Amino acid sequence: MTEQTIPLLALVGPTAAGKTALAVRLAQRLRGTWFCEAVSADSRQIYRLMDIATAKPTAEERARLPHHLLDMVWPDERYTLAQYQADANAAIAEIAARGGLPLLIGGTGLYLRAVVDGLAIPQVAPSPELRAELEAEAAAHGPAALRERLAALDPVAAAHIDPQNVRRLVRALEVCILSGRPFSEQQGTRPTPYRPLLLGLNMERAALYARADTRIDAMLAVGLVEETRGLVARGYGWELPAMSSLGYREIGAYLRAEITLDAAIERFKLATHGYIRRQLTWFRSDARITWLDAALPPETLAEQAMALIEPWLAANTAAE
Repeated sequence: MTEQTIPLLALVGPTAAGKTALAVRLAQRLRGTWFCEAVSADSRQIYRLMDIATAKPTAEERARLPHHLLDMVWPDERYTLAQYQADANAAIAEIAARGGLPLLIGGTGLYLRAVVDGLAIPQVAPSPELRAELEAEAAAHGPAALRERLAALDPVAAAHIDPQNVRRLVRALEVCILSGRPFSEQQGTRPTPYRPLLLGLNMERAALYARADTRIDAMLAVGLVEETRGLVARGYGWELPAMSSLGYREIGAYLRAEITLDAAIERFKLATHGYIRRQLTWFRSDARITWLDAALPPETLAEQAMALIEPWLAANTAAE
């Protein structure tokens, strides 16, 4: 396989659309011709001990489709976009070197762009002092204060970063302030060795919200409250970026006796709906994505995906 001919199948889309389930089905269908391994593109599944709210693949799913880039760091450790990009590229290269087909799966748009487009990551060294100042501002006035400040310096970056993601807001502001240039202007692209096929999963918005709500109910049923309580018992503080993740943030408010459990669940669901909207806004700007209806029966959905994958793989083979 030459340097420019690594086939990379990316399955993208909003949370709860069924990306992992489809990936597992596709891996089973391709077995015999290709062995598949997944590379996660999820900025929350990198954390160890945080399994339920991040909707990590189950043990059964991992047995059927090996996954890379899960459980990379502890909840109090930083994991930068540059680290993710390097680790993902290394995992993909290793899978391809063994003759496998790498599947890049996830809903973190920036992670996907970092790999598929070879995103050039700003070379601005972290400033602990500035970060501490910005994080203190977020703690005192909320993430909206950082987003407003970023919008004045770089409206493009402000429009694309999750307004609740303090870590990303801090990094964007850090780059803007220290370099004197907008963060978004420093995110060009570089050539990659990949020939990607991007498939997106989506469905009617109300149905997708309902599916997300059902999944959240299931998370509560299998122990999300207990998992969150256990993280705190291990010494992971609420101020950590990892603990601001969807689900842990809302259950944290309940555990601190700030709101009732019912209110926490409602907040979790509404915040997830907002996250879905932001994910779709991000992905819809990418004309390379072929969208599939996630509401289709699983086998029908897999058949439609295979109808796109098989000719793409044949073209990749012919190009070698």
